[in-house]
Amino acid sequence: MRLILLGPPGVGKGTQARLIEEHYRIPCISTGDLLREEVAADTALGRYAGSFMEKGDLVPDEAIVEMVRKRIEGPLCRNGYLLDGFPRTLAQAQALEEMLRRHGVEIDLALNLELEEEELVRRLTGRRTCQRCGAIFHVLFHPPQSEGVCDLCGGALVQREDDREEAIRRRLGHYREETAPVIDYYRKQGKLKDISASGSIGEVERKIDRIIRKMLQVP
Repeated sequence: MRLILLGPPGVGKGTQARLIEEHYRIPCISTGDLLREEVAADTALGRYAGSFMEKGDLVPDEAIVEMVRKRIEGPLCRNGYLLDGFPRTLAQAQALEEMLRRHGVEIDLALNLELEEEELVRRLTGRRTCQRCGAIFHVLFHPPQSEGVCDLCGGALVQREDDREEAIRRRLGHYREETAPVIDYYRKQGKLKDISASGSIGEVERKIDRIIRKMLQVP
């Protein structure tokens, strides 16, 4: 089973990706994790990607695709995988399709989590990050025991610059511009399923599970 999980920042992709990974016993592949691993290992690919990341620039598509290729062609992905937030651009989607075609396989399903922009902004602006240990809290959904103080280490909780409303709306705009063609790409192939991400984590998980089970023809 080869799945793609799409959705804007704040929609809960990371949480749902972990739940799918645990329930269906397939590895979750996050491009963010791959980038950090390559940089930490000081590989040639990691040094190349890091040169862009240090300047705050987007890592070129060819580097991202190569990282994904290395992972999905490895033994851990023999029985399938979940791609979290990849492909993000149409070029990445086309490169992925060509990569899989060489192995005689294809993507089974692309799950697209959707939520109104105002709710996404509400979720993201409420995040608070510990300056000391990096733990993340939320003023509404996961507040600390003492306002402004990390439960884990006692460090100060702050709102990161990229969690401020203006920055969030820019990120959402960039996401829509980049990913709308990807969504259309899989919709035209009949592989895209839109899923409302409103409701609790459990409710969204059950929506996703029903779609996957239907695809697998599991009662």
